[in-house]
Amino acid sequence: MSDQLLYATEAALNGLMAGVMYSLVALGFVLIFKASGIFNYAQGVLALFAALTLVGFQTGQVPFSHLINAIFGTNIHHFGWHLPAIVAILLTGLVMIGLAVIIERYVLKHLVNQEPIILFMATIGLAYFLEGMGDLMWGSDIKKLDVGLPQGINETIDNVTFNAFGYGFFIDNLDIVATVVAALLVLSLTLFSQYTKYGRALRAVADDHQAALSVGISLRFIWVMVWSIAGIVALVAGIMWGAKSGVQFSLSLIALKALPVLMLGGFTSIPGAIVGGLIIGMGEKLFEFWIGPLIGGATENWFAYVLALLFLVFRPQGLFGEKIIERV
Repeated sequence: MSDQLLYATEAALNGLMAGVMYSLVALGFVLIFKASGIFNYAQGVLALFAALTLVGFQTGQVPFSHLINAIFGTNIHHFGWHLPAIVAILLTGLVMIGLAVIIERYVLKHLVNQEPIILFMATIGLAYFLEGMGDLMWGSDIKKLDVGLPQGINETIDNVTFNAFGYGFFIDNLDIVATVVAALLVLSLTLFSQYTKYGRALRAVADDHQAALSVGISLRFIWVMVWSIAGIVALVAGIMWGAKSGVQFSLSLIALKALPVLMLGGFTSIPGAIVGGLIIGMGEKLFEFWIGPLIGGATENWFAYVLALLFLVFRPQGLFGEKIIERV
């Protein structure tokens, strides 16, 4: 096998792994869209807020410590304990469920039967509110997230590929873990959506709020449930991205990478979120490898959006989205 082909294969594999990371964020968008028919602008900030809260619990940081110190003239920052990773993750999961209840009670409840653009604008406001709340609670400094996930090069893959091809592939252990976790999430969410009464109720709510209410479906319960699940998915995405690049406020921008993933896979398809992520991840790496040097490089910043635009021209609903049927 030629060197160029080996390098391209390694780039493709790393692209697939990166695509899984994009898909973890896109899953939250899909869940909210299926339940309310809106694009949840706050999903990226939910991942950031979850990661900040997890680090805060794990390190024993006092919430709102900067505000408390400024008001009362104290100098407290930490409780003096460090929680085990699993305990901190469980507590953060409870916080995300509690946040879903608060969002439903004080935001969504008042927007039943409103136009989708109204709900979308509400998620924009929610995104900025949560970003400011995260800053106020935990501070704006970059934090290290360590929950015990393996990182660095996978020695087994490196040795096997070196013995087979004379060139060892660099595959990150964290990306492999993210791939396994994403596969389990997709499988469980797909089964939930297709084979449970709550999954069917979720699709009914997305089609028509008033019709769902008329047949006895509790819109408030469905919204709390789906925002809770989206919060847990955001927590998983926050753990993976935070462990990879640190917990910082630019983490909320990963939502922008999820947008072309959704366009490719379809806004209503859980498996589509994964397939779209794999296509975007592998596509941008291979495009950068083959075409990047010819046009000056830095193509990964815009390739995904150009590919998404092409899909919008030929298949607006995405690969796995619901087919558009119109009477003429």
